[in-house]
Amino acid sequence: QGHEVRLMSPEYVRPYVKAQKNDDRDAEAIAEAATRPTMRFVELKTAEQLDIQSLHRVRSRLVGARTTLTNQLRAILLERGTTIAQGRRKLEQAVEALLADPDFMAGRIRRLLAEMREEWLDLDRRIEALDREFVELARNDAGARRLTTIPGIGVLNATALVAAVGDGTTFARARDLGAWLGLVPRQHTTGGKPRLLGISKRGNKYLRTLLIHGARAALPSLARSQTLLGAWLRNLLDRRHRNTVVVALANKLARIAWVILRREAPFEAGRAMAAA
Repeated sequence: QGHEVRLMSPEYVRPYVKAQKNDDRDAEAIAEAATRPTMRFVELKTAEQLDIQSLHRVRSRLVGARTTLTNQLRAILLERGTTIAQGRRKLEQAVEALLADPDFMAGRIRRLLAEMREEWLDLDRRIEALDREFVELARNDAGARRLTTIPGIGVLNATALVAAVGDGTTFARARDLGAWLGLVPRQHTTGGKPRLLGISKRGNKYLRTLLIHGARAALPSLARSQTLLGAWLRNLLDRRHRNTVVVALANKLARIAWVILRREAPFEAGRAMAAA
């Protein structure tokens, strides 16, 4: 019909609904909100971005199912007096050893454990297949390839970022991406007195989780590096709790990612602080 399609978050429309809610007032509120000069619209995603997001959601569901399965497996063994050390690899080795022992548990429960082990292996195969697909996607996408040059940004993080933000043009500044991901402190300012609280945890929970895990993995090596980013991290570690530093680094990585996407240039450690 020649119209320009725009998407808005429902929470931004709600203040414009007058009195009680009905369809007419909803339409009026949407029309009113859409005319506001400061309204924030959601970027329309391409078919490729939607496909990558769907793959990430399926992988997240499979990982959650695997975690649930391993927890249930531990509980069944614990009820029968078998305690296994933490860690997925240790549980895997222990279950294989127990099933190989002919004297361990006979009857239906033994068959149940064998079935659960097969289900676990099947989940592993499906997750690994998706991981290989993400590697191929990152190899064929220029933006994702550049993102993987950033320490703490792997194939999963890179493809998830490209699927969520595209080339980053939706955000006017790097700090806007960090705020959209919920990696900045919540504000409560009144009477000119600013008060900063914990991180807001707004936006994409899955992407925020990936960035924090990536930051936690990259923190030791980056903190030892003789760069401006390394000096910044060492200074933070002296003053703040390690978990706080991890979140701060995740925010920094998100802002660096925005710069990499917008400037179409690979990561350079020497310019990381200036760019972000």
